[in-house]
This record gives sequence, C-alpha cells and structure tokens, in this order.
Amino acid sequence: MNNLVIVESPAKSKTIEKYLGGEYKVVSSKGHIRDLATTGKYGLGIDIENNFEPNYVAIKGKSKDIAALKKMAKEADKVILATDPDREGEAISWHLYDELKLKDADYERVVFNEITKDVVINSIHNPRKIDMNLVKSQETRRMLDRIIGFRLSKLMQRKTGGKSAGRVQSVALKLVVDREREIAAFVPKEYWTIEADFKDFKASLEKYHNKKITIPNEVSADEILNKLSLSFKIANVEEKEKLKVPKDPFRTSTLQQMAANKLNFSSSKTMQIAQKLYEGMNIGKETVGLITYMRTDSTRLSEVFVSDTKKYVSSKYGDEYVGSVKASKEPKGAQDAHEAIRPTSIMRTPESIKEYLSNDEYKLYRLIYIRSLAYLMSNAKTKATTLELENNGYQFKATGSVLTFDGYLKVYKEYEDSEDTILPDFKNYHSDIIVASKIDKFQHFTKPAPRYTESSLIKEMEALGIGRPSTYATIMKTIKDRGYVTIEDKKFIPTEIGFETTDKLQEFFSDIVNVEYTANMETELDQIADEKLDNIQVLHKFYDEFAPLVEKAFKEMEKKGPEKTGEVCPECGSDLVIRNGKFGEFVACSNYPTCKYIKKEEKEVTSFGKCPKCGHDIVERRTKKGKIFYGCSNFPKCNYATWYEPTTETCPNCHNLLVKKNKNIVCEECGYTK
Repeated sequence: MNNLVIVESPAKSKTIEKYLGGEYKVVSSKGHIRDLATTGKYGLGIDIENNFEPNYVAIKGKSKDIAALKKMAKEADKVILATDPDREGEAISWHLYDELKLKDADYERVVFNEITKDVVINSIHNPRKIDMNLVKSQETRRMLDRIIGFRLSKLMQRKTGGKSAGRVQSVALKLVVDREREIAAFVPKEYWTIEADFKDFKASLEKYHNKKITIPNEVSADEILNKLSLSFKIANVEEKEKLKVPKDPFRTSTLQQMAANKLNFSSSKTMQIAQKLYEGMNIGKETVGLITYMRTDSTRLSEVFVSDTKKYVSSKYGDEYVGSVKASKEPKGAQDAHEAIRPTSIMRTPESIKEYLSNDEYKLYRLIYIRSLAYLMSNAKTKATTLELENNGYQFKATGSVLTFDGYLKVYKEYEDSEDTILPDFKNYHSDIIVASKIDKFQHFTKPAPRYTESSLIKEMEALGIGRPSTYATIMKTIKDRGYVTIEDKKFIPTEIGFETTDKLQEFFSDIVNVEYTANMETELDQIADEKLDNIQVLHKFYDEFAPLVEKAFKEMEKKGPEKTGEVCPECGSDLVIRNGKFGEFVACSNYPTCKYIKKEEKEVTSFGKCPKCGHDIVERRTKKGKIFYGCSNFPKCNYATWYEPTTETCPNCHNLLVKKNKNIVCEECGYTK
C-alpha cells in the first residue's frame, strides 16, 4: 500500500477503491471522528475565557476506528483526505489531519463532486491542502450551536415543558408559531364574484367602465345582476405567443420541496435516498455514483454535462428541442461551492437502471434526471388568448392558453401543474354579440396565509437566509421529534409546548432568536469562510451579548408549575399533579418531598390464555433490556415463560400450550406443528 485515501462513508469507499486500483487503499472515517467535549464551564467543551479554545474528544465508539486509521496512516507513503466537498467535510478532513498527526508533506486534500471514475481519477491528480478558512467557519458554527443549544435547552428544561432550543431550530419554530397566531387573528371578509357561463367557456366580471370592481355583499351582487342581460358584446380579442421557461436544476432546498410535493417524501427521507445515489450504486456492470453531491445551493452545471445533454436532446428529440443555460436567481447567501444536483451521466436514463433501484430510489433519481434534462431543453410555446366582453358598462374577461410547441414539457409535463384552457376562435366569429346560457353570483371569504408544510417552511427559511442546505432536514425532524409541532394534512400545527417555548424565548431573547439576527449570522459565517471576518471576534461579539441575557433569564424567567389533575392526594389532601420522570409522565403529590405519594398507574392487562402449570393468566412481560416474553402472572411462585406468543389451544399430544412460532402454530414441549 502506497496511498491511503480516507472518505466519510463505507459505501463510497468501496466504489472509489474500484476506480483507483492497487496503489490505493480506500477506507472510511464513518463520518466525524471528534466533537466538542461536554466538560468545562456549562459542559460546553469550550474554554470561553481562553479565546474560545475548543476541547475536542473522540466521539463515543470511535476510539477503535481512530486507532486503526492511525496505524494505516503510519504505514502509508501518502494520506489523501477525501471527505465531502463542503464545510462539514473540510472540518472532518482537518480533524483527521490533527488526530492522525499528519505532516503537510505527507497528506493531500481532494474532493469528489460526483463518484464517477473520470471525476475521481481527475480529482486525485489535482489535490490541494485543507482550506482552514472553511474549517474555521464550520468550527464557529459548531461552537455557536453548542453555546446556544446547551444554554437555552437547559433553560427551557428547567423553566418550561420544552426539551431543547437552538440557533436555527427556534427561529424555524417561531415562524410556525407566528403563522398560527396570524391565522387565529385573521378576520375573514366577505366578497362576491359574478360569472357568465357560455357553451364552451366562462368569463368573470372584472371592471365597470374600465375601473376594477369589488362586490362586498349579496345586495351589491344582485344589483349588478339586475343590470345585466344574457347578450354580451365582444369588445376585444387578443392573442399572444408566450414562452414557458423550464425551471432551474435542483439545489438541496428545491429538491426537498419537489420531493415532498410530488413524491410525498419527508426532507430527511429525500436526503437519505440522495446520499445513497451520490455514494454509489451497483447497476450491473459497474458501481457508480448516480448523482452529484446533494448538499448544494448552486444551480450551476458543468460545461461537460451541458454539452453531453444538448447532444442527447438533439439525437433523441431533434434540434428544435435543444435549449440553453438560462440565467437563474441564486438564493440569499448562496455559496456556489459546487454544481447543482444532477445525474452524473445523461446517458444513464432512469428506465435503463430501474431494475437495480428500489421504488423510492427510482422515483427520486427520475425526478433529478428529468429536471436536469428539461432545464437544457427549449422553452415551451403557448398561444395565450384574452377575450374581453362588455355588458351595460360591465366588463368581463376570459383567458385561454393552448400549447403550440411542447419544448421541455415533452419530458417534464407530469411534474408541471398546467392544463390547456381552449377558447373558441373569436377572430373569425360571425358576429360581435355572444349569448351566455346563464349568469351566476358566488359568495367567497378571504382566507389567511396557509399553515406551513415541510416544503413551504424550507422554502421560507431559504428565502430568509436562515439555515443551510445540510441543516433543513435536521431542523424539520427536530421540531417534530421534540413535540413542538404536530402534523395534520401535511401541515405544521404548533403544540402548547411549542407556543410556550417560543414565547419564553421571545420574552428574554428577542434580539437573538429572530430571522434577521440568524440570517446575519449566516452571512458572518460566509465571511469567515472567505477570510473577510475573524472567527474569534465573531464569537466574542456574540457571547458578550448572549451571556447576560442567559443569566437574566435563569434568574427572572418564571418557572412553569406542574399541571394539576383535579384530584387530591389520598394521604395529605394536597393537589395531585403530572410530573416528568426518567420513564415518562406520572401522577404524584404536589406536596413533595413532604409527601411522597405516587399514584399507581392502572394498566389494562391482556391475557394470552391460562398457564399450563398453575392456571393463572399468561401476560406480556419484558426483560431488563426490554425484550418481550410471555410469562405467568403468578410469578415468582410459577416460573412458566416462553419467547413466543401463546395461543388458547393445547397440544393434542402433551396438552402443553401451543405458541405462534415463525408463522406456524407449534408445541415447544414435543415439537407438534399444527
């Protein structure tokens, strides 16, 4: 072995080793090997008084992996650090460099934007050194998240029913809570519309004597209807050719949004599948990464991919379908570190590899493939028709749109929400009068902004510049897992604890837990990465503002008392309350520790038949490690037990209870199988 290549993922290491040959040994760090300790002041693992010096320790369970990596690094002529192509990956490379005691002359840093043979070999031949500005940016983010997360989470646990708080998590929750309050405070306003129904289309009332009209109530609607006849004059017909432009290729947030809307995938599920597609899949004759790196906020495509795709489109669909790279608007704070999410080869069609993918893998790969293909196809063309009708000074309008050239919609139509609305040919109509079959009035009420879905919350966070591509899925999962929101019809509804946590944080930390501050912090982290800001100065500036607020909150925040059950303690007459313990909620006396009464939980016990030894009920039990078994309720006097669920039947041979084992009904005593 001459060269040791260290990547993050075991799956990726197998793929890359096949490409590089015998001179390279490719191994995995299995993600991060070190993290901040939980010792020191407030358990932060950061020496704040010593310019925020971090104290890194091996992650639990990683000591053997680190020892093995050290041994292999000593035996190698060169160590090549090939962790993921983002700040997190850069930081992992630095931790490996530091922990393995590497020297600058003995290591190289390479990145793979895609796991394909040509790209991997090209990257190996174009190494660099670790970018310490990226490392400092990631380290600053980690320390900010640790300080805010640890201090605010401890505060929430002590003073409220909340379990955690975080730099971005709490701002995301605030968006959900603010929207819910906006909905609750919303007062619907009544309005009416009037619609004329013709044989082939409908037209809506828009203006009166060229001024936009609003109809506040039914009385006003009836007054208008009384002035209208069924005969309408054709005032104007306008036809225009309009272009439909394909959407940009995917970046992380738009992939998560589209997968949620079209495939019903959660953001975490989308990222898990995308990770597998990136790291490499066995597709028969080869193992190859199917997509480029999936954590990106860029919509840029490589020149090679653009050229290959244009040739593919020309040969498959014709020259008229070949498009070009469109100007795109990058999201706030986009880093453009690498490309958009795209297939690694346009020739690897979804159908050609479908047999090697699971159903969900195929769906996501197809979505990514079609989006990238469609982007480099020509615009679709429509004939848009606008019809204006006049009736006693009231002006109605109807619009239609007919696809005249499908362009990119030839491949993307199933993902596009659009349908043709065909209007008759009024250009050659024999009269300027047209008669409606009826004119109707319709009542409506204004509606508040909708609740956030996972997709729309990610879209809003990106628009506001809070969070980063690698964090969206984790944030969505956290606010759900912590019980801060519930999900109804895919929409986030804040819970009582979600409201309480947000309100307490806003009472004491409104200057820090808000959109503007969080977005500015993301900008400062970008500036650290670009060597425009000093990371220690950023940390000092933050902590000098944050620390006094935390101390004030610990002293002054009112602690929420336990919830009363409405019952009284049978031993001392005090109120019984709900408390939280190691194993969940329980009911106990509010006069603790003077009174230590705990209400025994009455559980409904299911019987699994009668014990063959003593005749008592057989019940479900658990071992100390939580494994389920079935035993006699008369234990310890009777020690009958079985790992398998008993039936109510007895064995015809030995009269022992029959049990369900591997989809069969059997007797454990004599082996009888029913």
